[in-house]
Amino acid sequence: MSPRSSGTPRLSVITPLFNCLGRTQAMLASLRESIPGGFSYEVILVDDGSTDGTREWIAALGEPYRVLLNDRNMGFGAATNRGASVARGRILALLNNDLVLGRGWLAPMLWALRLLGWRAGLVGNVQIDAALGAVDHAGIFVNEKGKPEHDRRLPHPLSVLLRPRRRAFAVTGACVLVRAATWRRLGGFDEAYFNGCEDVDLCLRARQAGLVNVVALRSRVLHHVSSSPGRKRRDEENTWRLVRQWRDPLAVAVANAYHRPEAHEYFWRLIVEPRDIEDRAAAVRAGLYLLHAKVRPPDVSLAPANAAIDLELARWREMFSH
Repeated sequence: MSPRSSGTPRLSVITPLFNCLGRTQAMLASLRESIPGGFSYEVILVDDGSTDGTREWIAALGEPYRVLLNDRNMGFGAATNRGASVARGRILALLNNDLVLGRGWLAPMLWALRLLGWRAGLVGNVQIDAALGAVDHAGIFVNEKGKPEHDRRLPHPLSVLLRPRRRAFAVTGACVLVRAATWRRLGGFDEAYFNGCEDVDLCLRARQAGLVNVVALRSRVLHHVSSSPGRKRRDEENTWRLVRQWRDPLAVAVANAYHRPEAHEYFWRLIVEPRDIEDRAAAVRAGLYLLHAKVRPPDVSLAPANAAIDLELARWREMFSH
């Protein structure tokens, strides 16, 4: 480990590394150039068993870098947790080593964190696929099957101007800010996930704690998506675990996004043909939900959401039973 600098930095950057030395060098160069002058920060590099010269190169780095070496490849979650455990900053910045950071990426994220105050969960940003030039991430939503997906829609310029912070179900851990106290309160990444869904799981725990996850739309970075070897190898297993662990909030998200019309139809039947409705209380609950007086979707909307999730769970059980 390199020597500690004196004082408490405002920001602790935590970056796990697994090979891809060229990407790491480019990312760190862009980080140096993009941090405002006089802004106190440290960079914690956690090497996760690299064999391409990364370990030797980072060993020679001085301040503001601090280096941790894992004896074996422990995965993104465990490596990040190890870096966070020694961080001294009040705010943690989790940054992948395959990012390219331009000037102005940090301030909008810090501003979003400050405005949310005690309600702040995780703050993400807009990430552009470096190879394609298209949006790879502007938040994470839940698809009709209950699985998390990146929102790849380009934010409208008016949204960026008038509403620069957008609530999100979750954000990717590739580039995210979180208060150190919040990270400790939530317990960091669940290491049972291996290179996938750790970030969504953490965002769900933040939501469960009453915190708000947002995307800072004015912050944009380039991302060489999934550069590390084996990055996508266990996606299905990780998602299976996530859906089993968080089935109810995922079903609620599916019902809200895709099955609101069922609640509308059920309530309308109460108005038009009240005698056809056996459970009027359920129809009233559907009406309250449509008026946003009730947060949880009614059973008529949750039933198709749960049915879709059941199909995915059955597919995974079949997939992993062999």
